[in-house]
Amino acid sequence: MHIVIVGAGINGLVAANYLLRAGCRVTIIERAARVGGACVSATAQIDGVQHHYAHGASVLGLMQDFVFQETGLSARVRTYAPTHPKLIHFPGLDAPVWIWREPERLDREFEEKFGERGDAVAFRADEERVVDFLRQGYRDARPPTLADAEAALGTELARRWITGSARALLEHYFTSEGARVYMAMTVTESGPVSLSEPYSAFIIPMMDSGSVFGSYYGFVREGIWQIPIELDRINRELGADVRLGCLVKEIDTRAHQVSFEEDGKPMRIGYDHLVMATDTVTAARLAGTPDLARRTNEQRLLGSAGKVTLLFSKPVRWKHGSAQSDSDSAFRFVFSESSLSGFEAAANRVAQGTPYSPGYMQIYCEGAAMRQLGLHEPFDRLSVFFNFLALDRTGADWPEVKAHVRQTVLALTSNPEDCVWSKLLTPRDLQETFLFPGGNLDHTMLVAGQTYFDRGFSSDPLRHFYRLGDDERVHVCGAGTYPCGSVAGTPGYMCAKQLLRVSA
Repeated sequence: MHIVIVGAGINGLVAANYLLRAGCRVTIIERAARVGGACVSATAQIDGVQHHYAHGASVLGLMQDFVFQETGLSARVRTYAPTHPKLIHFPGLDAPVWIWREPERLDREFEEKFGERGDAVAFRADEERVVDFLRQGYRDARPPTLADAEAALGTELARRWITGSARALLEHYFTSEGARVYMAMTVTESGPVSLSEPYSAFIIPMMDSGSVFGSYYGFVREGIWQIPIELDRINRELGADVRLGCLVKEIDTRAHQVSFEEDGKPMRIGYDHLVMATDTVTAARLAGTPDLARRTNEQRLLGSAGKVTLLFSKPVRWKHGSAQSDSDSAFRFVFSESSLSGFEAAANRVAQGTPYSPGYMQIYCEGAAMRQLGLHEPFDRLSVFFNFLALDRTGADWPEVKAHVRQTVLALTSNPEDCVWSKLLTPRDLQETFLFPGGNLDHTMLVAGQTYFDRGFSSDPLRHFYRLGDDERVHVCGAGTYPCGSVAGTPGYMCAKQLLRVSA
């Protein structure tokens, strides 16, 4: 059986791996000159020294451990996840809040810093039940349904954690604005999702449903771009035919053929099954029906996440931390809003046209993580993901936003003078560089009608969730499909397993 996969991002590569190991012949066609999608490196030149940094994605976390093991990645890359508590900076607090892994200690921290009277222990216990349910569904490649959720979790938990709003969820478990705002952060990581939106609660456990680090996030030695590089090598060793720098011109779903351009020459290749590991707008335009194309074009796509990369001539010295050996690599977060209403208003302002509405920053200490992995690079590096930013201009055209992020982060350090280079990536850059519709990391917003069971495009989702429309030979598994877009490959895995079941 010959499978043609369009797109060599993480989902296309993971799908290819499982199909190859099942005995399929696989051809991958990728528009870019290298694999990885948005999980690639870029190069900074500083005083004649080249330094690689993560151009798009920076951290690994949502990947399932079984995918990491079964694909062969675990034998090819080295990883590290900080165990030091995250350090959270809030307006009005002189010292950061420590986000302990142990729920009982987190309860005490929230009580001390925020006057919290809720129950972080119950929150984490209930979230763990939901996460276990999601992970089992991933493993079984089982389409997500509300009936399954209610059977596994009960009606009340399914309503609270899946179909309900993030605001209602957080107000149920927490009394303080600080605790609620921190827990709400992941809801808006890729786009300005309203905390009152139905199904917005689901984003919280979904973002903790990776298992490669047990619901936490970490780093890959050299950089996360080593994940697609090594997976591509594994796939080629298994026999994958990889065509890079090839633009797909047309897909004839009746003749089961893909027409593309390679080295300036028109090419055509046939398939038994076609997997569109692209954004859903492109998949529907090339391989779907006019109705599907119209549906994807009408989706809510807006992204609001920006990224600033900072390089330092010497290791960053933080004003706050601890004596623990991994303190410098701890995740750090800076919030501009201290109330849930203010946080939601900041997101809504961007959705309504405000160019930049500061909400929060996530600081990933990549250079310190590399040192934990035994890699000492010429420059220390930080990746700062932040919200909320509009789609209307590129990073090169927004120096004041870069300056604001840079100043905010450097104020937390004791050696700001050692910052020698910085670059801003905006939603417009994501759109233009990686062809993300709406500049959204998840391709489509995680909102009602576009998440959970509705994050698919099949006419028969209960039996063929990753099918594209009615065509039994065409499938879709990009970042716009269930569960979300991340360096995880879960849609690619689930799509491949379902395809193999159909063709068995």
